[in-house]
Order: sequence, then C-alpha cells, then structure tokens
Amino acid sequence: MFLENAKKSGCIEVICGSMFSGKTEELIRRLKRAQFAKQKIATFKPSIDTRYSEFDVVSHDSHSISCTPINDPKLILDIDPDVQVVGIDEAQFFNESVVEVVQELANKRGVRVIIAGLDTDYLGKPFGPMPALMAIAEDVQKVHAICVHCGALANHSHRLSASKKLVVLGEKDTYEPLCRECYQKAMAEDNE
Repeated sequence: MFLENAKKSGCIEVICGSMFSGKTEELIRRLKRAQFAKQKIATFKPSIDTRYSEFDVVSHDSHSISCTPINDPKLILDIDPDVQVVGIDEAQFFNESVVEVVQELANKRGVRVIIAGLDTDYLGKPFGPMPALMAIAEDVQKVHAICVHCGALANHSHRLSASKKLVVLGEKDTYEPLCRECYQKAMAEDNE
C-alpha cells in the first residue's frame, strides 16, 4: 500500500568537462544502466550535432545510444509520461530554456535528468546554460581529459582552428584538451 502511494522523486545530474574528457561516454553508461534496470529512457541532443550520427548520441570511443535530435529544449516536455530517465547530450548548445525544462521534469514529473556538456567554451568562459544547470543539480561530476602537451589533467578545450565563432563542431583536428598552464601558453601564442 505504501509503495503504491509513494511520490516519484526526480533529480538532476550534470556531467561536465572539456572536450575528450568522457562526458558523453559517462552519459551513455548511466542511460544504459537505467535501461538494464528496465527503466524507460528518452535521450536528446541538439540537432546541430551531426558529427557521428544524426539520430544517435555517440562518444569519441564509438559507444552510442539512440536519441531524438531537437532545436528547442521545450520539445523534451513531449516525452511519454512513462519515461523515468531523460538524457541530454551537448547541453551547452541549447538556450537557457533548457533550465526550466529540466526543472519541470525533475520537480513536477519526478524524472531523473542526466545532462552532459562542456562547462567552458574555447575561450575558457562558462558555456551557455551549463552554469545554471550545475547550480540546480543534485549531483555534478566534472570529468577530465589528459593534456596532450604535458600529460596533466586537462580541463580546457583549446581550438586549433582560427575561427572566432562560438560554436564550431569538430574533433581532434579542431580541438585539443589542455591543462590550465598549457592552455594559457597556447592562448597567448594564438593572440600573438
């Protein structure tokens, strides 16, 4: 009797870090564990992210899970009422409305929301809605890559191209993970 009347409790989890730090890998791992536990999941990503696949979230290690590409985070609210876990990849590319969306999912619908995204852009500044998402999350996990210059923990995504656009999709030919010291040196060289 008690379990039948138990209130569903939602939560928000954020996985953040630099390029090549394993954010998407960790998102996929958590979603697959939920599937294994027979929980109904729904996964989303920005439709601009077509690097590996249009209809899958794919890690740099080629692990994947099917998803729905969307332009507007509010479309996430159209999920089936039976969904227990929502995954969102590349959240930094969404506008600030994603914050309200995940709050509604967790607070009003009792959904576990797992979000992955870059915490900072190529200039080292907080990226899009990520600071707000981290502030409202019950759990924030910062993952790190390894600096390709010195081998220390990397927390910066250094852009190798000369583009000044904020959003430039790319891989190892466009970005490299760097530690703070190597990033500062690289940025100084870029600005010479």
